[in-house]
Amino acid sequence: MLGDPTAKLLGRLSFNPLKHLDPIGVLFFYFMGFGWAKPVPVDARNFMNPRKDLMYVSIAGPFANIVLALICGFFIRLISPVDQAILFYLLTFGVYINVALAVFNMLPVFPLDGAGVLKGLVSPAMALRLHSIDKIGGFILLGVFLADHFLHTGILWYAIGYPVMVIVQLLTQEAFPLIQQVLMMSFS
Repeated sequence: MLGDPTAKLLGRLSFNPLKHLDPIGVLFFYFMGFGWAKPVPVDARNFMNPRKDLMYVSIAGPFANIVLALICGFFIRLISPVDQAILFYLLTFGVYINVALAVFNMLPVFPLDGAGVLKGLVSPAMALRLHSIDKIGGFILLGVFLADHFLHTGILWYAIGYPVMVIVQLLTQEAFPLIQQVLMMSFS
């Protein structure tokens, strides 16, 4: 919508999940329990206002996650967890996973979306300084994931756990105590 046809030209505007798989990300998901997909290709030279437009592109993914979490949160409050237990579980994870993805992706570390949003909010000079440290962002994230996995540091939970649970509670209201029970049983 902002004028960049890169994703379309590369065949990435597709519901086919195979077009979005990153082989290394899939291996990490299989062996480590977390992974990633190919990043959406964007060429800022096609934008009228590159810095601001990249910010809008960056916020689109987390925004979509929040919309999906809102929809799941709406329906979870309408159903009976006893009569429709399977649907309740699906909606519980729909809320939780989408909120967790939105909060995680808004961390201001490249290659996450939060870095693009931050660069759009600060001065051009500061954005340039932030861009210069982008090279190490992926290594920092990988190090945190590996430390969490092998050393059980809990760094990610401390960084995003509380905001995730607050947002899940906000979206699910009176169903939250049951949702907490479902999540505790699933992750223990």
